[in-house]
Amino acid sequence: MLNKIFRFAVGGLGGLFGAGVVTLLASLEIIDISGGGWKALALYSGFSLLFAIILFILSPTILSKVKKLILIIENELQKFSTQDIVLGSFGLIVGLVIAFFASKPLDSIHIPGVGFIGQLLVYGIFGYLGIKVSTKKRDDIANAIGDISSIKKASKDKIKHTYKSCPKVLDTSVIIDGRIADICKTGFIEGPLVIPEFVLEELQHIADSSDGLKRNRGRRGLDILNKIQKELDIEIIIHDKKFEDVQEVDSKLLKLTQLLKGKIITNDYNLNKVAEVQGIDVLNINELANAVKPVVLPGEEMVVTVVKDGKESGQGLAYLDDGTMIVVESGRKFIGETIDVIVTSVLQTSAGRMIFAKPKSMVDRAV
Repeated sequence: MLNKIFRFAVGGLGGLFGAGVVTLLASLEIIDISGGGWKALALYSGFSLLFAIILFILSPTILSKVKKLILIIENELQKFSTQDIVLGSFGLIVGLVIAFFASKPLDSIHIPGVGFIGQLLVYGIFGYLGIKVSTKKRDDIANAIGDISSIKKASKDKIKHTYKSCPKVLDTSVIIDGRIADICKTGFIEGPLVIPEFVLEELQHIADSSDGLKRNRGRRGLDILNKIQKELDIEIIIHDKKFEDVQEVDSKLLKLTQLLKGKIITNDYNLNKVAEVQGIDVLNINELANAVKPVVLPGEEMVVTVVKDGKESGQGLAYLDDGTMIVVESGRKFIGETIDVIVTSVLQTSAGRMIFAKPKSMVDRAV
């Protein structure tokens, strides 16, 4: 039924097109219908009937082509986000409005066809520019809208806006590390936690690696994300921003963090330094771990197990549970033994904290 209605509709359009052809030929003075009468009626009727029959016969082919065109348009639209479609439509409307006023001078051109073609070009150019500019500058538009919204919200509820938690963007290293889940569980980090899709893709590539170690690291990262989503009462946002013009994941992370006006959580030393240069706030899990290590003061006693030689002659090395290295003076002869030591000094380095100590038995003998 719908196919028949479409065929008759196409035939009707063909009749109108035929009448338009006669009018165009008359305006170009190719045919003369100025006298009206039977000649004009015959020309209009003949051309209208001819084109109506032609398009009616071709309507099945036209219908199939239209369906294919609609399918192609649908497939292309699926590649764009809802934000791009809305901004593109808005830009198209603005462009057409500008084109309406810009094409007004062309109405004064009385050369047949020139004014019409010129107007088509103007509408096409401004419509295209409206779509392109609005989609290319979507980040700036989103930021501007966000700034306006935040200003309005601040004027209504200043206290709530001032203390609202900013988004935290997770990078691949901190997800694989796994400690972020335990930190979130304690409540020291508030949401929302933002996990970019390109980070998920990188984790997936690592989990599919042929290298066993990389594969295990990637799977561990995915397990950590599942744990955070299912077990922790914290807001998780999977962000679909792609940044097609940027290749490196670290650069994408920095751009996304700037866009969201948030903070980046990482263990990557180089990413940390680049973020600081760009004025982006960084939460480094390693720095947090060093900051919460127990404070050890010179003169305190500890019980340690000497495990190996030190760099200097006679030194022995021991380690705390958190990995802090203890250099035991004259501790080489105690390798494999658990002994009491007295802290002599503590050194804080970029690599972490080092503790220097002496065996308590040696200190007692010296006294």
